[in-house]
Amino acid sequence: MTNASIQLEPARDAIAYAAARRLFSDYAAWLGVDLSFQGFEAELAGLPGKYAPPEADAAGGELIVAWRDAEDGSREAVGCVAVRPFADDACEMKRLWVMPEARGSGLGVRLGEAILDVSRRLGYRRMLLDTLRSMSAANRLYQRLGFREVPPYYHNPHPDVVYYARDL
Repeated sequence: MTNASIQLEPARDAIAYAAARRLFSDYAAWLGVDLSFQGFEAELAGLPGKYAPPEADAAGGELIVAWRDAEDGSREAVGCVAVRPFADDACEMKRLWVMPEARGSGLGVRLGEAILDVSRRLGYRRMLLDTLRSMSAANRLYQRLGFREVPPYYHNPHPDVVYYARDL
């Protein structure tokens, strides 16, 4: 699978939200960490929820799904990333996930760069994220995207968590 054969699109309909639910669920299963402290089940049920585009003067977010064209003409969701408002002019990147069969294609970088661009257009000036220190590929990706380790910006009960931030 080549990076060029994958399209990134904002989630705007029931098909995209269903794909995002599956991707988020695959991510959570792979992660093997209890995400209930984040209200994960409610997040899945309420998509787009906190990732909805802005309305009027309210801050907003975005949910991007990566689609691959299948040989039978259908499309398969192979990755996703989201951003949500956090505080003031800061936002938080969430749920960056690339399916195993799409890894190594540069899709993680594309998704990261796309959500950074969207966040700038939404008017955010700083992006935050957290991940697990044990996820070495994710940590390398975030550092490549310009993120630097910062002190905790919220409570995460997992002992392996690391926090990152970067200016937009």
